[in-house]
Amino acid sequence: MISTVLVANRGEIACRIARTCGELGIRTVAVHSDADANALHVRGADESVRLPGAAPADTYLRGDLLVKAALAAGADAVHPGYGFLSENAGFARAVQDAGLVWIGPPPEAIEAMASKTRAKELMGIAPLHEVTEADLPVLVKAAAGGGGRGMRVVRELADLDAELAAARAEAASAFGDGEVFVEPYLGGDAGGRHVEVQVLADTHGTVWALGTRDCSLQRRHQKVIEESPAPGLTAELTAELHALAVRAARAVGYTGAGTVEFLVAGDRAHFLEMNTRLQVEHPVTEAVFGLDLVAEQIRVAEGHRLDGDPPPARGHAVEARLYAEDPARDWAPQTGRLHRLAVPGGVRLDTGFTDGDDIGVHYDPMIAKVVAHAPTRAEAVRTLASALERAAIHGPVTNRDLLVRSLRHPEFAEGRMDTGFYDRHLTALTAPAPDRYAPLAAALADAHGRSRFGGWRNLPSQPQVKWYAVAGEEHEARYRHTRDGLAADPAGEAGGVQVVHAEAGLVVLDVDGVRRRFEVGRYGEKVWVNGTALTALPRFPDPTAQLVPGSLLAPMPGTVVRVADGLAAGASVRAGEPLLWLEAMKMQHRISAPVTGTLSALHATEGQQVEVGALLAVVDPARAPAGDTASA
Repeated sequence: MISTVLVANRGEIACRIARTCGELGIRTVAVHSDADANALHVRGADESVRLPGAAPADTYLRGDLLVKAALAAGADAVHPGYGFLSENAGFARAVQDAGLVWIGPPPEAIEAMASKTRAKELMGIAPLHEVTEADLPVLVKAAAGGGGRGMRVVRELADLDAELAAARAEAASAFGDGEVFVEPYLGGDAGGRHVEVQVLADTHGTVWALGTRDCSLQRRHQKVIEESPAPGLTAELTAELHALAVRAARAVGYTGAGTVEFLVAGDRAHFLEMNTRLQVEHPVTEAVFGLDLVAEQIRVAEGHRLDGDPPPARGHAVEARLYAEDPARDWAPQTGRLHRLAVPGGVRLDTGFTDGDDIGVHYDPMIAKVVAHAPTRAEAVRTLASALERAAIHGPVTNRDLLVRSLRHPEFAEGRMDTGFYDRHLTALTAPAPDRYAPLAAALADAHGRSRFGGWRNLPSQPQVKWYAVAGEEHEARYRHTRDGLAADPAGEAGGVQVVHAEAGLVVLDVDGVRRRFEVGRYGEKVWVNGTALTALPRFPDPTAQLVPGSLLAPMPGTVVRVADGLAAGASVRAGEPLLWLEAMKMQHRISAPVTGTLSALHATEGQQVEVGALLAVVDPARAPAGDTASA
């Protein structure tokens, strides 16, 4: 029997594994980088071991340090979670060679399936070795790992070499393995859906296929919303997917939890890969089948049998991944203090963060997974959308609004989505829609907090004006102090409403006879009113805070990993031309020229750490080369 598990991971999945271990009476040992010293997964474990450094390559990807930590803490088993070394056969062997139990499939199965190139060969599918114009579009894909890292869609042959290089660098950084391959791209252009089958196998020859999951809503080939069962599949296609998944598992002598992924186009299924680990989206399967997959992994590792047939499926489950990112700005990851995270009851919340935690630059930007389970798909979708809409998320910009709108989009509601969903709808789904009364509520809450320092004078009150930035636009809020308290000024943007109640954390307004509640949270100049984020603006703007036209600012904190070959001040550049690449949260982000012109300044250098808003370069549009009038 396993008594102590070292969780060789971080964040949400480490917290989730520790929770199950605690319920089973198993002690847990966390590992942490210096950046994660006070992280939630460390605070929730019985013991912890430091991995010196911050970068994944120095910490969570160091198998030797992880094995050493397990032995030092007296652990008798290791659970790898997902990502990092979870699909690394060498790490699995090192764990076993140290006399520890590996809570995962045999190293031989990992070798056969964790490399997508070898997995395809096993299933009789060959990758492309020579790419021609006729093959386009193609997908460059990391052979190891997942999560969308090391993946690029190439639509122009001239872009292939650059995208191969970027994918290799990204894969090496995220998984410690820079191998990539090329295959035909069968994504949203062809109406394809991403469907997968959860398998669970014991060491006695039993393999369960636990339903299907649809993971078609993706950005950058990384899943955003997942559900089980996959809607709209015929019974025949479902049976075929189950049979193929079981066949793949049996072919490599698989044990434990794994996932076989397919692209489904019409009534045809195309094998993509097998993930030899627990998936991020495993909670939807747990909800539908009433299982704890981590507990089952541990039981299988202890040698127990799977009893009889799989449990019956009940209802429908939908999961949304809450990311610290800005979908409207090319999914740019965001960092900073998470002041508050509160999600209404009735849904499952898996997270690696809590109030007051910092979201840093080194790791994946996922804050949490929110899961709803209900008797029908429509009920599960409605419950999840409502919970996300009412959640208090005070901190960096997130994809919360995108999730709510996606869940309520007709294509998703009717189960007609495919992997091209965001290619078609992203602009509409990210259009700003701030609450017009949010600035007034913020101003009234702020005024209440300050009013105790003064008193009512028997004189007419002049209107007070405060300015807020909301979704990139400035909005004014006008109010007055009256004998009865605070009142909205009729001349303001939200004039004509009645103030029913106003205090620092709650404002109630009567809008055309309907009373609306506004919960207000303020942290310095940042204010959150219900789901709307605002920034309080100074009365007198700093006249020195003006940028030169054509300034190129860092959209996120990160490391400059590459500057375009030969790029120097004085060079002519075209709008959209890539100038440099930033690495943040295990992804590489291309920074392009904002306008056509002449590069008048280049401040970025390879290896440089930059903060969000740092000036990287300046392109002078006034000095554009003669005859070149293109613009961004």
